[in-house]
Amino acid sequence: MHKGFILLNCDLGSEEYIVDELKQMQDITNAYLTFGAYDVIAEVQTQDQEGFEKVIATIRKLSRVVSTMTLNVVGSE
Repeated sequence: MHKGFILLNCDLGSEEYIVDELKQMQDITNAYLTFGAYDVIAEVQTQDQEGFEKVIATIRKLSRVVSTMTLNVVGSE
């Protein structure tokens, strides 16, 4: 298994919409609203790195997502 976190910046006022969209995605285990430098944190768990990269690409394409930062968990496989 591969695990990581995606930190997202969103359009102002779209944070709850983004969290709802993320929670509907199969490989997202949790999604949280946050205060600070990022608006949303998504926890991702996939079978392998390739699947993880596909999830990241899908998240980046969501409307109202401005930017992302990816954090891979070390030793998660």
